[in-house]
Amino acid sequence: MALYGASTEYVLHSLIWLVEHTEPVSSLDLADLQKIPGAFMAKLLPKLEKAGILHASEGLRGGYMLARPAQEISILSVVDAIEGRKSLFNCQEIRARCALFSDAAPTWATHGVCGIHAAMLRAEHAMRQELAETTLADLAGLVREKAPPKFRADAESWFGTRVKTRKDGAVRKKKSAKR
Repeated sequence: MALYGASTEYVLHSLIWLVEHTEPVSSLDLADLQKIPGAFMAKLLPKLEKAGILHASEGLRGGYMLARPAQEISILSVVDAIEGRKSLFNCQEIRARCALFSDAAPTWATHGVCGIHAAMLRAEHAMRQELAETTLADLAGLVREKAPPKFRADAESWFGTRVKTRKDGAVRKKKSAKR
């Protein structure tokens, strides 16, 4: 079982596109780019807006933009906005239920933090620390290094075509409605 689901992955991929994009991008375009349902993406992005990660604008050229610079947005803030704060481990205090204890567990067995729980807490702390230190700008930089320059240009062209199609489509609909 994964701690973080597909929602987090889709959102992080979407945010990478917004790092260098200077115009708002619609949730539908972000969904179509990743071949996922538009309604799914439309449900996720308002969580990021509420967390102050995205800014939304309305209208034909509306959509989402980063609310602050990518180097100020940690992966942890994105994960927490989408998934909520989740514990890595839920200690059940099994140590107190050993069959060798007659009635109640002895103090030595239950005193202090469970060793297993303590190890899990350290692991969770390390994971959250790494996510807090990694920014959206860091992720976008990794993609930029990996992808050929033409890919970025193709993506910008794709988004530009989508905006133009929405605008032209709306103009055609208005003209048709007047007839």
